[in-house]
Amino acid sequence: MLYPLSPRKLLPIAPLICAAHAPLALATDVTEFDAVIVESSRIDARQEDSPQVVTVITKEQIESQLSIVTDSSQVLSNLLPGYSLNTQKLNNSSQTFRGRSVLYMIDGVPQSNPLREGSRSAHTIDLSMVERIEVIHGASAIHGLGATGGIINFITKSNSSEELKQDISVQMTAPTERISSDTMSYKLSYQIQGAKDNFDYLVGLTGETQGVFLDANGDYIGADTTRGDIMDSRSYDAFTKLGYWFSDEQNIEFSYNRYQLTGEKNYVSVTGDRVNGIATTSVKGNPVGKAPSNQVQTINLEYTDTDVMGMKLKTQAFYQDFAGRYGAATSKSFQDPNTPDTIYDQSQNESEKIGAKFNLSKNGLLNGKLNTTVGLDLLRDTTSQRLILTGRTYVPETTYDNYAPFIQLSLTPIERLTLQAGARYENAKLDIDTYQTVASRNSVTVEGGSPEFDEMIYNAGAVLRVLPSVSLFANYSQGFGMPDVGRVLRGVNTPGQNVEDLIDLSPIVTDNYEGGIRFNNENIDFEISYYESNSDLGSRIVESNGLYTVKREKKEIHGVEASLGYQLTENHKIDTGYSYIQGKSDTDDDGSVDTKLTGSDIPPNKLRVAWTAQWNDELTSMLQANHAFSRDFDDKELDFDGFTLVDATLGYQLPVGKMNFSVANLLNEDYFTYYSQSAFKNDDLYFKGRGRTITLAYKLDF
Repeated sequence: MLYPLSPRKLLPIAPLICAAHAPLALATDVTEFDAVIVESSRIDARQEDSPQVVTVITKEQIESQLSIVTDSSQVLSNLLPGYSLNTQKLNNSSQTFRGRSVLYMIDGVPQSNPLREGSRSAHTIDLSMVERIEVIHGASAIHGLGATGGIINFITKSNSSEELKQDISVQMTAPTERISSDTMSYKLSYQIQGAKDNFDYLVGLTGETQGVFLDANGDYIGADTTRGDIMDSRSYDAFTKLGYWFSDEQNIEFSYNRYQLTGEKNYVSVTGDRVNGIATTSVKGNPVGKAPSNQVQTINLEYTDTDVMGMKLKTQAFYQDFAGRYGAATSKSFQDPNTPDTIYDQSQNESEKIGAKFNLSKNGLLNGKLNTTVGLDLLRDTTSQRLILTGRTYVPETTYDNYAPFIQLSLTPIERLTLQAGARYENAKLDIDTYQTVASRNSVTVEGGSPEFDEMIYNAGAVLRVLPSVSLFANYSQGFGMPDVGRVLRGVNTPGQNVEDLIDLSPIVTDNYEGGIRFNNENIDFEISYYESNSDLGSRIVESNGLYTVKREKKEIHGVEASLGYQLTENHKIDTGYSYIQGKSDTDDDGSVDTKLTGSDIPPNKLRVAWTAQWNDELTSMLQANHAFSRDFDDKELDFDGFTLVDATLGYQLPVGKMNFSVANLLNEDYFTYYSQSAFKNDDLYFKGRGRTITLAYKLDF
């Protein structure tokens, strides 16, 4: 399943446009649409009964993409047209979904860090550990803080066999020119799973070394030594899941994931020139300071009882520890006007989350017509940002406490109609001690406080099956988010401020309206929807004299998403997905949105086309093309020149094991990334995209 088409004026002809693209098409794997249960819905709704657009990325799709590229953010960008283009860096700044923030989760455990959005949340797990990815499009409050644009929930693998099973895979990636030890990348993965009596287990390990990336001309791509890079890095992931079944109805499951990516510090950046179209590049060197890194631990404990007086109980307790270290720089915000010395410093975001979720569901009420879920979510998020070379506090420790009771209802009054509705009461408090800003912000003292917020967040939707294969759906949902609290706090430069009075700390409540049509039969899956996403007090990052601050202003976004999958034969499928999006904000505070959102907020319009084939019992293939359409902005220096990336992969089942051969950027497109062109005007970040690479992989199951 994929996505969308054109704006309001094009909505009446959108189905025709999408149909016109059908002969080109795009690939996903064959699935039984009506059999997919979406755990992330909190009410275990079937995908076909969802009034929101929902995409389930299957294990087969993940494995197909991982044979081309191992970057999880690139995989999401390849498969989700409404998701921004990948930065190809560790930093995922500007990677929004429908122009809003994404709540990333692993098995329902939040990975996003909204209190200090350091743009590292897309890299907290290796996708080798993931069974499927559930994606809810548009604002949603069903999992709490941060999902103003959507939810991306990585569902990890579980034991699937009573017998001992193991698999090992090795993968090697190289550019098609200037192949050397510096430009090669390697990955090794191992998994073991099994069961004994009432106990089951799965353990996975991966390790990866990434070389320096080359552009289409064979030149070194610029190393982002400040915000962090995935090229010239080492990473590993250790994952464990243990389960115990007390009975057929009761089980407890424990999982632990530790992910770490650290730069190798073998290259320094050579600043480019945006005006003259000269890209930022790299040369060998040793950057100042400690290597940028992501270090993430996620611990999750779940207990499920499917028969508690005829109800289903699911409880969850979790802990997540995140540390994102950035590279050393001479940023203006690090300087002290009281000293003539130029100060090198580097920051580190630290966030610790502890929480619990309680769900109690009852199905089959009112003669089988009503399903209900009630629950309570608890969360404590403690976040800070330190300057680790000078020992200064950049963002004071901030504690966010939240409790949120909720109810979700699904009613089928007649066979063809499904109604869903819910409400969630968000009660939140920030706790911040008195602190002093850094010298570049005038070293002002800000009085601490404990501002409190509460919001009742609603959702309501309907799905009407007008024919067995045709459904209409409509939905209204609200999302609850916070601005980048850390950036607000560190940006205060006026004396006499009090945390209690900072309006910039007010929550972001996003209203999402959506309607569309689905068509599904044996050979065709089609879906198109139009949406509007509005917030009266949105959040936008602005740059002034090298300092980045948060500006709160009204934002309105609208778009169309469409997907079309066509089963040509039993073994050949074509799919297309399209996303159209436009957005504006109120930059002059006159109550009317008047300025186009830039690439730091919204993605380009995108079309994805792919073809998957099972040629025989041994041979499979996949060919995909992603086209990003050009976009203009009010600031012409940020205008975006579109580009097309084509990838291909071929798999062959050997008598022992399976081989994969893949080519990324098959046509060797020469381009600048969307982030470099359209997010910020910064010569240091004017990066080209990666040129053509080939990947050879071997996997053995035993």
